Amino acid sequence: MSSDENRLRLSLGCKVDAVALTSQTFYVFGPLKQHLGGRHFADDDVQHEVLLWIRQQPKEFYAAGIGALIKRWDKCINIGGDYVEK
Repeated sequence: MSSDENRLRLSLGCKVDAVALTSQTFYVFGPLKQHLGGRHFADDDVQHEVLLWIRQQPKEFYAAGIGALIKRWDKCINIGGDYVEK
């Protein structure tokens, strides 16, 4: 296991499938990246800024992200799990 995977496990408190994590969190990462873009932080400061940003998002932001997941999961189920583009 890489040090990045260990850090992720410690941060989230559980083992995470990186592919599943990235496919399900792009909705959050784009706006967060835009918010943090061009700024420089110490490690503790960036963690604080990310948590602050997450807490400041309106409930509609998260509802839209969950709605998008439902559509993706439904698509995956309807095509029998063959969701890898060829």
